[in-house]
Amino acid sequence: MRFLFGVLGPVAAWDGAGDAIALKGPRHRAVLARLIVARRRVVPVRRLAEDLWPEEPPADAVGAIRTFVAALRRTLEPERPPRAPARLLVTEGPGYALRADPGAVDAWSFERAVTAAAALPPEDAFARLDEALEWWRGPAYAEFADEPWARAERSRLAELRLHAVERRAEARLALGLAAEAAADLDAHVAEHPWREDAWRLLALALYRSGRQGDALAVLRRARTLLAEHLGVDPGPRLRGLEVDILGHAPHLDPGPGPGPGAADRVWARTAAAYDRTVPSGARARLESTVGLLRSLAVTGGSGLQTARHHRVAAVAAAEELGDAELTARVIGAYDVPAIWTRLDDPEQAARVVAAAERALSALSTLPPGGHDAARARLLTTIALESRGTRAARGPQAARQAEEIARRLDDPALLAFALNATFMQTFHRAGLAPRRDAIGAELIALSARHGLTTFEVLGHLIRLQARAALADFTGADCHASAADRLAERHELPLVGVFTQWYAALRLAATGPAAEQTEHAEKGVAEATYRDAAARLDGAGMPGLERGLLPLALLCLRMRHGLPAQADEHGDWGPYEPWARPLVLLAQDRRDEAAAALRETPDPPRDLLFEALWCLTARAAVAVGDRETMERAHRELAPAAAELAGAGSGLLTLGPVSTYLAELATALRTTGRRG
Repeated sequence: MRFLFGVLGPVAAWDGAGDAIALKGPRHRAVLARLIVARRRVVPVRRLAEDLWPEEPPADAVGAIRTFVAALRRTLEPERPPRAPARLLVTEGPGYALRADPGAVDAWSFERAVTAAAALPPEDAFARLDEALEWWRGPAYAEFADEPWARAERSRLAELRLHAVERRAEARLALGLAAEAAADLDAHVAEHPWREDAWRLLALALYRSGRQGDALAVLRRARTLLAEHLGVDPGPRLRGLEVDILGHAPHLDPGPGPGPGAADRVWARTAAAYDRTVPSGARARLESTVGLLRSLAVTGGSGLQTARHHRVAAVAAAEELGDAELTARVIGAYDVPAIWTRLDDPEQAARVVAAAERALSALSTLPPGGHDAARARLLTTIALESRGTRAARGPQAARQAEEIARRLDDPALLAFALNATFMQTFHRAGLAPRRDAIGAELIALSARHGLTTFEVLGHLIRLQARAALADFTGADCHASAADRLAERHELPLVGVFTQWYAALRLAATGPAAEQTEHAEKGVAEATYRDAAARLDGAGMPGLERGLLPLALLCLRMRHGLPAQADEHGDWGPYEPWARPLVLLAQDRRDEAAAALRETPDPPRDLLFEALWCLTARAAVAVGDRETMERAHRELAPAAAELAGAGSGLLTLGPVSTYLAELATALRTTGRRG
């Protein structure tokens, strides 16, 4: 949210773009602050003079105020024609009024946000209060702390802020985030030790965090402070809480919410009941296991790797039982969204595809009816697990799966199938608009039907597509939406992609002056290194190896700099496309030309255009006409896109730049021939 006027801290003003407006001297700021305190009401000129000069106004105080107002009007309404009436700082009757919209002053918006939060469920209330508290930049009307006219409003806003801090903590407790609430409240009571409600909430947060002794110690400390400094006893709520904690009153438990204590108890009881009830050899255990693996996969790190490993074991166990329908369900139930086109474990993926093909074949021998959804899930699995390969089966399987899902009108099945369709839209360059449309459908479908992980996927797909189309405003919106969903639903892997996108955005839009021969000192490179650190332990080896060197190479290429002359860097799977450029940086032109002749065509995935642009740059440098022609032909459909930005990770700048270089070089070599 952007404001025109800020008083939650030093008095400030901003224009519509969010840039600060200079408010001249302290008297100008005082006039503006005094009118904001009046909340759109008229303040007579003589009252303004008394407030600005409480001891002895100058002889021409009224004239001085008119001068201040005129200067403020020029600053706040610079485009107002001469002699046209002011629309913001208006003259009315004996004085002036600031007719700002209710949302144009941070203090007014803060008050409305706190009021609205009281009627919201805990999750929404927490979000609203957390955002509103971020608007504070310091004490309200900071530079006018000693002015009598500001004193009452400052006190009111300060009290409202403390109330908001406590209500935010209350919302955290309702959400089961007791430990986080305790950390905030501990600092809060240290600064404001006379607030009984803060002490009560802190003690409750500690108790719910399993720290009963600390909770009782807090209540004793509160009683001592109140008695020694104010001469009063704790109120009934504090006294009652102490009794309830000592008696382990049931109503103090967080209830069925997501709190760690309650969640652990529910998990332990349910797991024990399942173990007692479901026989050890039951087929239901396999299907339940896949459900757990699906949840484990989105936790990232070792969870993702463990889930993939046990998934293969679960599929093998299902095949051993000789039940085609069970095998199909076990394979198809692992509907974990996928965003990266390079396989993490090609051998494992091939085993899953083979099992899915066998299950499809077995289903075809069963009596007809009732197997369409299972077939669609198997086809989707085949399409997803063959991504980034040259297998013709993948695109065909994706089309068939999507057709079945649409015919069955099954939202979850369609979301899974659309994921496969997305993964198979890399057969040529320039398909960002197609992928953007898939992402938009995924978001709308998933939001309607509560398919959170696929809604996140849709936002990540659109983030990539909008970045490819150089629409960073749109990409920013999808990055923010993905991060919000990830935070709410504990999906840590999302942050890996949004942090890499932030590095890409900086590299694509930051000032070129930062990218010099010493680019390692630059902000963009530092941001990429921070993003790469996030990959360590993320459980995505197919994304990890060689990506940072590739991103830094693209950063240098974009600004016309040679590759780093280090042939021993770990380029991972990108080594064939980096090597010619590294050799050129070492002035080994003949070796670079030989390496370029051995470079394969880039895989048709998220980095297809980026790798072709690297190839194009090397081909131009060594005068390889045949490679230049192929690069121009492959890149032409993406002329309107940013090379590599469709990955959401890196970019070499506009594809059109490389097409122009190729065209020029081809004309030159053509004339020579």
